[in-house]
Amino acid sequence: MEYDYVIVGAGSAGCVLAHRLSADPTTRVLLLEAGGADWHPLIHMPAGIARLANNRQLNWNYHTEPEAALQGRRLWWPRGKTLGGSSSINAMCYVRGVPADYDSWAAATDDARWSWPQVLPWFLHSEDNTRGASAWHANGGLLGVADLRYHNPLSAMLIDAGASAGFGRNADFNGPDQAGFGFYQVTQRDGARCSTATAFLRCARKRANLEVRTHAPVARIRIERGRATAVELQHARGREIIHAGEIVLAAGAINSPQLLMLSGIGPADHLRESGIAPLLDLPGVGENLHDHLDICSLVSCTQDITYDHLNELAAGWRYLRHRDGPGTSNVAESGGFVRSRLAENARCDIQFHFVPALLDDHGRHRLPGIGYTLHACYLHPHSRGRLRLRTADPMAPIAIHAHYLSDPAGHDLARMIEAAKLSREILAQPAFDPYRGRPVYPETEPRTDGEWEQFIRRKAETIYHPAGTCRMGRDERAVVDSELRVHGVDGLRVVDASVMPTLPSGNTNAPTIMIAERAAALLLAQHQPPVGTLASTEGP
Repeated sequence: MEYDYVIVGAGSAGCVLAHRLSADPTTRVLLLEAGGADWHPLIHMPAGIARLANNRQLNWNYHTEPEAALQGRRLWWPRGKTLGGSSSINAMCYVRGVPADYDSWAAATDDARWSWPQVLPWFLHSEDNTRGASAWHANGGLLGVADLRYHNPLSAMLIDAGASAGFGRNADFNGPDQAGFGFYQVTQRDGARCSTATAFLRCARKRANLEVRTHAPVARIRIERGRATAVELQHARGREIIHAGEIVLAAGAINSPQLLMLSGIGPADHLRESGIAPLLDLPGVGENLHDHLDICSLVSCTQDITYDHLNELAAGWRYLRHRDGPGTSNVAESGGFVRSRLAENARCDIQFHFVPALLDDHGRHRLPGIGYTLHACYLHPHSRGRLRLRTADPMAPIAIHAHYLSDPAGHDLARMIEAAKLSREILAQPAFDPYRGRPVYPETEPRTDGEWEQFIRRKAETIYHPAGTCRMGRDERAVVDSELRVHGVDGLRVVDASVMPTLPSGNTNAPTIMIAERAAALLLAQHQPPVGTLASTEGP
């Protein structure tokens, strides 16, 4: 079998690529997804996120190797394993980051096409914002972006607390300034989750030239005379070979580099150690792994208004009948961005997500009582980890060495301590006086930086933003060029969060969608979004 394009991974990037590339009826496009269809009703009801954490059918359920800086703990890394990928199981926060993030990508790649003025039109190309078109937003795109239809009263208290702490209010984190506290806009349409499978794939699947195959794990890419020519699918009955004119890896920051290494592309010595003959010594594959580390502060609540004991049947019934109420909540309803006293430049360096419930160990550890949780993460980590194969078996999970808090200067740890202190300051504001009970985590207030450090090492977790493992750039450690072509191999690109040189200032889903829009245009030799597809194409 032969296709013009074979896309590996039907996640946040893959669904966008499938839609854009198959819009040309003369091409044949195949989209491969290792997981199943996005049929589960809790995917589509936003508050269903609370029940998806332990669903192994929808989740790769990764764990890091023991983290030396976090008391040897193995951190849980959930990643979507279904149509829509992580956009089908995430908290739906729509955050782009700030212009300086993308200007730094342009500098890293020596390509102005990744600068803010040139990526903004591709953000807008996707967007269908219920607020309408402006210099910062567009409507008429495929990705639904909306204000929450419902929020818990405590989420509004977080905004009041942030303002009284001196950090101000912000009605639009994707507007002129990111700083301040407010409600997140979410990737929803009509109160339901708008994953990339819903937004981009549902309509595209009607096209005769697009084939979508689920439960189709790829074992490796075939490379012949310096060109990627085919993918090998892993079946119980053996391997299936599928030929392609162009192969695009959109399997995410963990699986894309793993597939490259399984195919003989990566650090040569490591490949040999794993029993794989190196075809191309590309030392940056699996390197530059970085993530937003997160610390949660939990407080018990004196009023029974949290989501801890939510009547799920009533919420589900209201959602099905009216598409409103708690069932439309993304749970992490409000939050904020802060330039701390340790900020290195004009960008905000701390992000907050507020959950009106007690949330420990990603919600997998149910605590007694009721309460609320404030997440805080440092946005620009210096620490870098790596991915390494355990074995040449394509079905074996890769070893994740996140190396949190490993930067020799202690830069990241100092910022995480600052993030935890700011959480305490915000939760102590008068807005929470009518609701504040005893502290849950930390159990007693740390008195010294050393005590804050021990709290962070004991309790910090991922906020689900791994990136950078197939970094784009021009140096010898870069994996792809500025057009996302794998260095040294023709006919092979990587399009997902793994290509990010550095993390954006916020959640990674919207930037990943933008990367896919940009990549599709590069493949189709388009220089700007098609005329007439945007309600507003003017940049701010």
